Amino acid sequence: MKITINKLEKSEIEIVGALEAIEFEKYEGKALERIGERMELPGFRKGKAPVSIIKESVNEMQLLEEMAEAALQENYIKILEENKIDAIGRPQIAITKIAKGSDLEFKITTAVLPEMKLPDYKSIAKIENGKEESKKEIVVDETEVEKVVTDLRKMRAEQARGGNHAGHENMTEEEHNAVHTSESTDKNIEIPESEYPEFNDEFVKTFGDFKTAVEFKDKIRSNIKIEKETEQKDKVRLTTVEELVKQTIGEIPEILIVGETDKMLYRLEADITNAGLKLEDYLKQIGKTEADLRSEWRVDAEKRAKLQMIIHTISEKEKLEPTEEEIIKDVTKITEMYKDADVSRARAYVEQMLENEKVFAFLEKQ
Repeated sequence: MKITINKLEKSEIEIVGALEAIEFEKYEGKALERIGERMELPGFRKGKAPVSIIKESVNEMQLLEEMAEAALQENYIKILEENKIDAIGRPQIAITKIAKGSDLEFKITTAVLPEMKLPDYKSIAKIENGKEESKKEIVVDETEVEKVVTDLRKMRAEQARGGNHAGHENMTEEEHNAVHTSESTDKNIEIPESEYPEFNDEFVKTFGDFKTAVEFKDKIRSNIKIEKETEQKDKVRLTTVEELVKQTIGEIPEILIVGETDKMLYRLEADITNAGLKLEDYLKQIGKTEADLRSEWRVDAEKRAKLQMIIHTISEKEKLEPTEEEIIKDVTKITEMYKDADVSRARAYVEQMLENEKVFAFLEKQ
């Protein structure tokens, strides 16, 4: 097989090639087998007709096209391996010449992992980690703890009020309307703090396995501290990310930008569905189309795609890739929690999340 590889813009390549006629002919048997699996012929069960009868039942071009598909599927993988091409996404395959007894000529366009020219990421991380904001001691003020306690007492008071009108099912329409009006009025009346339940040992037991109010307050204090630490860490990560993206040079393939936009749209649709709406209805409400959203999100999607390439490049250079054991452990958790989860998608998600965390943990140590 003869091939020529041409570099295109945006980290894409074009593979122009020809598979010799003698090699192309070898795919006839496989093509007939594939056609036979789909074909129903009188007197034979589906997929059980003899090859000779299948060949008589298909036209020449149909057979040649099936041969071409089988040949290119197999040889595309060989081309990538032999030429050490890190292809990403689905390739665009065009057959430029196909005829019985002739070479099969084709053109394949595919995106490849972009070459990222990274800045001194260790120095960038060291500078951001050394800033005063990132070293500030985390302090939990007692007023923050008391605010959470008050909010919880208020929540329980509101829940108690909401349960005062149980057992509506046997009411007349007039009684139901009267109660509904009463409930609506109740909800609009602010409950005074003097009517909140007392914060004591019995109260905290309604929130879990807590023995005393003091123990519960300690847990609140601990949670607030963890939240503040996470917020502080996220701020440092964000400034580090912004510097890395700004100082890194590299073209991002369109397929990665589209992929990030797809993720953003998927998250939006999931949030809208959870709120009991449909995406089409939401788009009508805001007066926009899916294409409008994709256009608005493009800059952000490109930034996200670039960041993923930066993280992947650092991961490879510093040998931070997650182990197979770590991947399987997290994939198992997801598939056990979500029985309908697609295993391949779960694995892709886990690999990316683990790689991200390992790279950020590495940068935070600089």
